[in-house]
Formats: sequence, structure tokens, C-alpha cells
Amino acid sequence: MIQDTVISIKGLTKTYATGFEALKSVDLEIRRGEIFALLGPNGAGKTSLINIVSGIVKPSGGKVTVDGFDIIKDYRVTRGKIGLVPQELTTEMFEKVQNVINYSRGLFGKKHSRAFVEQTLKSLSLWDKKDAQIRTLSGGMKRRVMIAKALAHEPSILFLDEPTAGVDVSLRREMWDLVEELRKSGVTIILTTHYLEEAQAMADRIGVIDKGKIIVVEEKETLIHKLGKKQLTLKLASVLTSIPETLKDYQLKLDDGGKTIVYVYDAKAENAGIAEFMKKLGDQGIVIRDLETKESSLEEIFITLVESSK
Repeated sequence: MIQDTVISIKGLTKTYATGFEALKSVDLEIRRGEIFALLGPNGAGKTSLINIVSGIVKPSGGKVTVDGFDIIKDYRVTRGKIGLVPQELTTEMFEKVQNVINYSRGLFGKKHSRAFVEQTLKSLSLWDKKDAQIRTLSGGMKRRVMIAKALAHEPSILFLDEPTAGVDVSLRREMWDLVEELRKSGVTIILTTHYLEEAQAMADRIGVIDKGKIIVVEEKETLIHKLGKKQLTLKLASVLTSIPETLKDYQLKLDDGGKTIVYVYDAKAENAGIAEFMKKLGDQGIVIRDLETKESSLEEIFITLVESSK
């Protein structure tokens, strides 16, 4: 099934009054119903891009449409389609949880709905905290309130800017589950994150931005397959003092005092290539006691991409 485009970004630029060029002719399309992860180092332009699409910051040039509507000409329409969860906890700390949701809903002209607020808070495990002041909540709960606030006007697109910053590991995984549930309900999700395992766990597609430019946009699995490396670690039955000449063409490294051979190869390599390598080991009388394989993580790929763009 072909997915249609819900956000279209063409030639987007942003230069601030200081002269800093945050975005340099960015082209990007977000598909309806996907989870898209935007990765990049600090200052790469992630937040500037999100704030422009969300209507918080004005672009210097280019064109952005949301569900076919221009973010400048049709500001009210596009803003109503988007929910934004910023990095910072920006809400009234002495206000009650449900009051914050009701207020945010009203800002977008939505009618008061006790049923909707109850459903939203229950989906975020916040219903029992509905009358609690936000200042009394834990960091993870406050983050959930920010998500509830962003969902108050029933947007079809949700931006999550570093959604699990400052959240412990268990709450982070709960947040991943929540994001998946939102996607199942039809919400398109765009997230930025410094936790690369987060993108690897949740995203359908990944975009990498650095110094205001999009370096790559790929399906997650395709990106890992195309740019990743595999590592084969072989535990030997006896110590090997040096790599035999017949194996010099392979990227091999002796480790653990000659008790281990480490072979790093392209993730796209065919199994037949590995079979030939294993046969050559046998021909040399090298006996393997144990072996394990490891594939490049998204973090390693990300570092490679950023370094290659410098």
C-alpha cells in the first residue's frame, strides 16, 4: 500500500538574526501514519525544523505544507492538525492536571469533553492524578502531562522533541509503548532523540540532519543494512600466533592473546562469502571452539554518517 505524504518540506531555510544559518535548503516528506525519527547532534537544526512546521518559528525561505495546507497561508488549519511536545516542561506547575488539558483544548476552539479528557488521561496512566498539581508529579509523569496537553485538541500529527529526556529507563520503555499505541490510533509521529536505541526500537524511517542539511533519509532496516557492518567473533580451540597468508584478504584481527579472531565485513555480504571464509579456516587447520555475530547499531551508523559529512 502506498502511503501518502502528510508533511511536505521543500527548500526550507532558516537564518536567525544573529546570522546563524540553522537550516539550509531542507527537503523532506513525512508519510501519513508513520513514526519518523530525526537524528542529529546538538545544533544540527532538529528543533528549528520542528518549530517551523509547528508554526512557532517563521522560515526564511522554502515551502511547507501540512496535509496539503500551507503553514503560512493556512496557519490556523495546520496548527490545529499538529500537537507539539517540546523538550522543556512548559506548563503551569500549580495547576491541576485535568485543568491544563481542558485549557489547552479550549485554546484550539474544541468543545469541553469530559469523556475525551478522561480517555486521554487514562491512556497515559494519569487519570488517578487528574486533580494533582503538576508540581507534585515525578519527571516521567510531567512528561506524560505534556503529551496529554499536546493531544488535547485531537491532532493527527504529533511532534516529540526529545520525549524521554531526563526519564529513567523503565519509564522510557513505557513511553515507547505509548508512542506505538498513538501510531495505531492513526497519529503520525515525528520524534527527535539523542537515544539512538529509541529510534532503532520505534521508527519506521530515519532521517539524519547535520549542520542544517539532511544527510540521509531511509527506511530503518534499509539504512542499517546498507551502512552497517557485521562482526564475526571466533573463539579458537588453540592459540594462533599470526594470521595465515591465505587469509590476508579478509579484515581479520587477532584478539585475546591469539585465542580469538575478529572478522568485520559488510552487512550486505552474501552467506556464501562467509561459508568460503569458514572453509579456508578449516583448510588451515584452525579449529573454532565458539562463535558469535554482532551487527552495527544505529548509533555506530549515525556516527559514521555525521563524520563523513564533515
